[in-house]
Amino acid sequence: MTERSVVHATFVINRVYDATPARVFKAFSNSEARDRWFVKSENWPVADYTYDFRVGGQEHGRFSPDGKLIILNETTYWDIVPDQRIVMAYAMDIDGNRISVSVATIELKPEGAKTRLVYTEQGAFLDGYDIPAQREAGCRDLYEKLAEELERQGADA
Repeated sequence: MTERSVVHATFVINRVYDATPARVFKAFSNSEARDRWFVKSENWPVADYTYDFRVGGQEHGRFSPDGKLIILNETTYWDIVPDQRIVMAYAMDIDGNRISVSVATIELKPEGAKTRLVYTEQGAFLDGYDIPAQREAGCRDLYEKLAEELERQGADA
């Protein structure tokens, strides 16, 4: 029998984008924009993906970075305030093993013509499959991809 364990952790990522809160929010709410910076940013094969961005809506994705390992992400959106806040809960599996369950909040705060994004994740990391530092690094990478998407769109987006 596999030894079971859980590590609880909270981390916060602060990031300032040269875009209004409305533009940053649109990068989450617009499925085509989100597809570019979140779903396909690593060029991993996507086995299936659905995105229903609304309160009570769900996101489901199955990815395979190497064609063998299957990563599953299941997200439910619990609170959405346009241009201000997104609250979600999500679970991650690798090859059928639940590796984590998290609650995450994205806050969008205006700073002049820019936006401060504050991402707070509170997670339960299970059975040693994932560690908080690895998850935080992955999230930081995603928010760098978001910066690239906003830059690509330009001020007219």
